[in-house]
Amino acid sequence: MLYRFFCLSVLSVLIAGCAEEAAKNTDQVDKTQTVYNWRMVTTWPKNFPGLGVAPETLATRVAKMSKGRLNIKVYGAGEVVPAMEVFEAVSQGSAQMGHGAAYYWKGKVPIAQFFTAIPFGLTAQEMNGWLLYGGGLDLWRELYARFNLVPIPGGNTGVQMAGWFNKEINSLEDIQGMKMRIPGLGGEVFDRAGGEPIQTPGGEIFTSLQTGVIDAAEWVGPYNDLAFGLHQVAKYYYYPGWQEPGPTLEVIVNKEAYDSLPEDLQEILTVASLASNLDMLAEYTARNNAALVELVEQHGVEVRRLPDDVIEEFKRLSLEVTEEIIDDDPLSQRIYKSYKAYYEGVVDFHEISEKAYINTRGN
Repeated sequence: MLYRFFCLSVLSVLIAGCAEEAAKNTDQVDKTQTVYNWRMVTTWPKNFPGLGVAPETLATRVAKMSKGRLNIKVYGAGEVVPAMEVFEAVSQGSAQMGHGAAYYWKGKVPIAQFFTAIPFGLTAQEMNGWLLYGGGLDLWRELYARFNLVPIPGGNTGVQMAGWFNKEINSLEDIQGMKMRIPGLGGEVFDRAGGEPIQTPGGEIFTSLQTGVIDAAEWVGPYNDLAFGLHQVAKYYYYPGWQEPGPTLEVIVNKEAYDSLPEDLQEILTVASLASNLDMLAEYTARNNAALVELVEQHGVEVRRLPDDVIEEFKRLSLEVTEEIIDDDPLSQRIYKSYKAYYEGVVDFHEISEKAYINTRGN
């Protein structure tokens, strides 16, 4: 027994010694390896709940997982570049990374809108399926390679609200001449329905509504809309969010900067971004309802459903504008065909799975 105890004691000492030596060696290796200090520019206000916090969380995770070998300093919209210049800044290498949404770059890359949200298109769960297992991410990377960029899914808010309005919407007549902050293909649809879409950065929505520069605005949903105080400058809150059913946000990395990283740091950056993609959707799912209750019960917000004729016209116009952005570029055509084929398959399955269950569950 004593001999056995002695052997175990010696073994424990040896193991502890080896562990200590391994730790020392690891520290030495870390100190001799290259340390990368990067900048990330974003389209969001600094530390804004959800959207603005996600890049900060991403940077923290990367620093921890890399043991300080890759450090990312996050800048909010306007701190280094304006919100709508993030794509250009990262493409040119002024910053190594960016966080935003692909539909903001529709003037430069119209087909990129497929990688954020298509009106009446894929939900967040369905988008993740297309990107990660339906070939979407490969097509996205092929597209962005033209601009010296590597895209990674970096967030999703889930189905959004249709927006805040300063007057009731009872028919299509009420849309005529209305100025609304609404980006992407949703803005194109709104334009054809007789409205006037305005592309306004998130941080300017409140003032624009307050001063009458715009008559309505869609932002995200209750969690973020409450944080912006939009209930103070608009009375009516409409649903469903036809324009953004599953808006995917993006982490974009300058390709030269990405290629300069060793493989393990590339993987860390990718995994941390995908974790942010999952984490954001979970956060919005958890927080939106409580925020909506506060908006209604404490602030007297009137929640309304868009009239059926408005929804049907938006749906009809959505098909038009979606097909029209497909030009003669073979890659654009492949992106469209991939999205459409995946959409048709997943919608059929969800009729008897997700949708069927939710309808069966009821209240």
